[in-house]
Amino acid sequence: MTHFQDFKLNDAIVRALVDEKYLTPTPIQAQAIPVAMSGRDLIGIAQTGTGKTAAFALPILHRLAADQRAVARKCCRVLVLSPTRELSGQILDSFRAYGRHMRVRTALAIGGVSMGGQVRALLGGVEVLVATPGRLLDLVRGNALRLDGVECLVLDEADRMLDMGFIHDIRAIVAKLPTKRQTLMFSATMPRIITELAAQMLRDPARLAVAPPATTAERIDQRIVRVDRANKLAVLIDMLRREPVERALIFTRTKHGADKVARGLSRAGIAALAIHGNKSQGQRERALGAFRKGACRTLVATDIAARGIDVDGVSHVINYDVPNVPETYVHRIGRTARAGAEGVAISLCDAEEAAYIRDIEKLIRMSVRTIDHRGARREPGPAFGRDGAQPRGSAAPQGRHEKPGRKSRPHRPNGSSDGIAAVALIARGASPDLNSAERQQRLPAHSKGV
Repeated sequence: MTHFQDFKLNDAIVRALVDEKYLTPTPIQAQAIPVAMSGRDLIGIAQTGTGKTAAFALPILHRLAADQRAVARKCCRVLVLSPTRELSGQILDSFRAYGRHMRVRTALAIGGVSMGGQVRALLGGVEVLVATPGRLLDLVRGNALRLDGVECLVLDEADRMLDMGFIHDIRAIVAKLPTKRQTLMFSATMPRIITELAAQMLRDPARLAVAPPATTAERIDQRIVRVDRANKLAVLIDMLRREPVERALIFTRTKHGADKVARGLSRAGIAALAIHGNKSQGQRERALGAFRKGACRTLVATDIAARGIDVDGVSHVINYDVPNVPETYVHRIGRTARAGAEGVAISLCDAEEAAYIRDIEKLIRMSVRTIDHRGARREPGPAFGRDGAQPRGSAAPQGRHEKPGRKSRPHRPNGSSDGIAAVALIARGASPDLNSAERQQRLPAHSKGV
């Protein structure tokens, strides 16, 4: 399919696509829309930013237009589950945009806000409900929602939901759904646990795997900066002042760390906002809104922003904390170099994080070039010893802990490359030695509160 008209979608949907200036479907849309329109179950492997939302929203809206009927009280015909509040809101906005010329009732069920409005929205029944798993179960247990009328279930960012600990919630939800339904599952990776879940939930699914355009990967300039942990904030401040930053997304591992970095940047005269699971929904929406509009060009975030948040014009992604799950690195840096633009991804790596860099390089099958914080290329050999230890005579960082079960091994020689091979590797469903869920067990799991 080379044009959206080729899908023979409902005229009201085609008008909305014209309004949105959609002309040519992306690869995942071209493959998934006809399969979903046929009513078959589907597993789609594709990165964030490849048009997955339209790949399931358009055929679902077409189905609703072709079979218009009353919805029972406290019920929904379509249930879309996603891992975060922000992604859920974004999906709902897409349904409303594509269905603007249709009479489709939609609702959003997410945590962080009062349940009262959500209960009232569901009272008369809706065609489409977009929800995070935890809040959905709260509504079901409170007798505000019944799931026996669901005709189509969508799991978006399935691997991310499992990484965030929603596996038991998802199984509890699926147990309450009708056996006869269509199920569409979308994921950026296909670890073993996702394969097992799909086998339990889907019936003879079509399997699609789409790699994003190679030009996007090639436009990311990746760098590693070796730095003592105590000096990270100072190096970050210096970097943001020197780099031609249009919009910077900075990732930390913890909520407290995000607040601390944002405060440090503000004290240095660099306007910055923080977003994480302890922020209220209103605070999170205001921070993202300011970042999108350019009112604040620096956003410090935990990994709730690593997947599913589409913000145009992010010129720099900076890993203040190197992620302990290699796949997370790929998802984080995928926030830049979108829509044909170029981008920069910089990781501030201290001695404790050297092992994480090795895991990342193993996953992406390349060595990321190392520079000092002034931008000069380092000679082969890391700033820390080849086993990740600091050179003799330098002070050890505070709070150093050895990574459990890891043996020291030689560091790879540094190389240079402008792209990330991991994007195509993950989109093809390839998996490293340990899947995301197994790696996540090395450190405390992400909070469900995101």
